[in-house]
Amino acid sequence: MDWIVVLIVGALIGWVASLIMKTDGQQGAIANILIGIFGAALGRWLFGDMLKLGGAQVAGAFSVTGLLWGILGAALLIAILKALKVLR
Repeated sequence: MDWIVVLIVGALIGWVASLIMKTDGQQGAIANILIGIFGAALGRWLFGDMLKLGGAQVAGAFSVTGLLWGILGAALLIAILKALKVLR
């Protein structure tokens, strides 16, 4: 059951981040899920562990602050992928 929640939250985070970064047309559902999951992990690591910003430890969790940190991390991941020309 936990994997289903991870996939749903990852899809939500990836989809919102792709709307913000204007890459929604070129990403499919699988890419949204992967970017959401890895982006939330990136957000937690960068903002929570490295920068010690309060509340970033919940990135990717199904709460308002967790979703916001996850979306921020996923948007950062999309920006990195755009810079590497993986996404246009």
